[in-house]
Amino acid sequence: MKQLNTIEGKVILVTGAARGLGAAICRILSEDGAIMIATDVNASLLEKTVNEITSQGKKAYGYTLNVTDENNVEETVKKIVNDHGKIDVIVNNAGVDYTKSIEELSYKEWRQVIDVNLTGPFIVTKAVYPYMKKNGSGHIINITSTASKRAWPNASAYHASKWGLSGFSHAIHSEARKDKIKVTALVAGGMQTPFLLDRFPDIDLNLLQNPENVAESIRYVLTQPNGSVIPELMVIPMTETSWP
Repeated sequence: MKQLNTIEGKVILVTGAARGLGAAICRILSEDGAIMIATDVNASLLEKTVNEITSQGKKAYGYTLNVTDENNVEETVKKIVNDHGKIDVIVNNAGVDYTKSIEELSYKEWRQVIDVNLTGPFIVTKAVYPYMKKNGSGHIINITSTASKRAWPNASAYHASKWGLSGFSHAIHSEARKDKIKVTALVAGGMQTPFLLDRFPDIDLNLLQNPENVAESIRYVLTQPNGSVIPELMVIPMTETSWP
């Protein structure tokens, strides 16, 4: 049987790592000896996540990062490579949403959702790609959503961004294989994270999955043999309401 790869010693950059799924990804992957590069715009929350991991004797480093600012991203990526020698994996996880109808949604809010959820992964991927190409390996994981598969009311910007991110992910998958870079769209269903709970405090937690379950699926994707890639994987709660 083909032995799975290990993520021990891999330098893994996660955006939106201050809380929720991003923080869970950092915790879970650090357990296998990965060097976690936790990034977020919220420096104080980010520091808390990093301290939680390092207090367990694991490796994590925090970098303040605004995924919508290409200059900030390029400078930060360069610093990360200088500090750690490489970036093996990107997890494009940062995301925002507004639960508003098209009549209520402002132009500014629309642009923010598209900028963070869709343009952000492009900017981060573009900044890191040359380093991965030079190293002859890499893995890019884009956190999409069941919102990239079907639609519901009052989430037009979010749906547009996630459908777009799915398309971007599959396009880069086809483009990056020649450079031995893997690309995966991780379609995550509803999770017990602030992303949902802050907006829907009365939501039934039994309808949502633990974000660590999704983080475990990322570990699975990253440990596949070199000759294989998983272009897309869906992970949903058993009681997922946004998917049949």
